[in-house]
Amino acid sequence: MALLKIGVLSDPHRRSDLQEAAIGKLLEEGAEYLLHAGDLCLEENLRQLAETGLPYAAVFGNNDRPLHPLADKYRIRPEPWYFKIGELKVKMMHLPYYMTPDTDLVIYGHTHCFSAELKGSTLYLNPGEICAREAPRSECALLEYHIDSWTVCHLFRHPDEHEWNSRTHHLELPKHTSTTGSIGNPV
Repeated sequence: MALLKIGVLSDPHRRSDLQEAAIGKLLEEGAEYLLHAGDLCLEENLRQLAETGLPYAAVFGNNDRPLHPLADKYRIRPEPWYFKIGELKVKMMHLPYYMTPDTDLVIYGHTHCFSAELKGSTLYLNPGEICAREAPRSECALLEYHIDSWTVCHLFRHPDEHEWNSRTHHLELPKHTSTTGSIGNPV
């Protein structure tokens, strides 16, 4: 049983419609917390996070300068942002410039490519792009945190379709030695 389910999003840009669908899917899958790795671009995208009623956190992306004055209204901060969800230590950023293993979970965006990699006891996750700019695929991720592992569910769909597809990967945390597992975009 998962100790925590975290929905992770990034890079909707101006596609609030696609972000709304991704948030809906994450809620349907039981997300208890939402993390957003930036390039929200519109206040509407922040409003959607707040209106879920779930705890959420977001960081500014390189296209979010117009949103900076809204930092007092919404839970959005500059990168890198260090915080805790219970005992889970999280570092979140948009640009992948702070990729050190100093937390349990490192969330980043900007590349528009889904990636999940376990290095030692740190999970590095890019949920991919909501906006479907680089490929005809809107995507996000659902993380399940367990005592000894992570379950990463990569959720994706064609932007013109309603049905979501998924790929789920189970990554074991190392017992005594550092092991690495990784997953990437579907072909």
